[in-house]
Amino acid sequence: MVKIVNQEDRRNKVMAFTVNAYITGGQPVSSQVLAEHFGLSSATMRNILAELEEEGYFYHPHTSSGKVPTRKGYRYYVDFLMSQPELSEDIKLAIFSGLTGSKSEHFDLEELLEKTSDIVAELTHYTSLVWLSSLKGRIFFKGLRNMARQPEFRDAKKLSLLLELLEERTRLLELLNQEYEESYRVYIGEEIGSSLGEECSLVVSAYHKGKRDAGKLAVLGPLRMSYEQTVATLAFVSFTLNKLLEEVNY
Repeated sequence: MVKIVNQEDRRNKVMAFTVNAYITGGQPVSSQVLAEHFGLSSATMRNILAELEEEGYFYHPHTSSGKVPTRKGYRYYVDFLMSQPELSEDIKLAIFSGLTGSKSEHFDLEELLEKTSDIVAELTHYTSLVWLSSLKGRIFFKGLRNMARQPEFRDAKKLSLLLELLEERTRLLELLNQEYEESYRVYIGEEIGSSLGEECSLVVSAYHKGKRDAGKLAVLGPLRMSYEQTVATLAFVSFTLNKLLEEVNY
């Protein structure tokens, strides 16, 4: 049984568990599953979920009585509920080895950024974007195939919109070119600022050359993105890139 401190704590724990369960399983989360997990009666859990749905954090599809997070639900989760997990030492070593393996007698920055994009796409299973401010409009992106495998993008129209967003690039470049003080920033659905990205989320993290902002790493995924794992991956890749770029001139 989950320890509950007060009603607000209970609401937050129900929200966090529901969002995580949907991210992991991709299926609407039933009140019965939640009631069993929290040791509450089905009636009590239905009341909690009805309240959260009325406030706009969840909805239930026509084909199911289970709950699915809305964009508002994902935003609350990202801002207040998600944890900050550490990557395993094995994954950290794989990232470090993969990036340092790009170093040679003649340092090739573009090769490093290509490799970075490959690694981020492979670890997150989404589409990675790597942007270097000095290369202006160029974005290294990999893993489009990963998005095509996501259930949300099996719909040809949705996949076509995603491809158009990546090909058009203007809005993505505007987002990557923004400066911010946070270690990362998450854009959910319409926050991306383009109708082409309403079914997506974008997580962006800066990397640096000394104290100077050198560019951005980003991951484009479905709304049902594993935000915790994506943020943790970008944080460590950015940290590793920072170390590598300190050692070279370009």
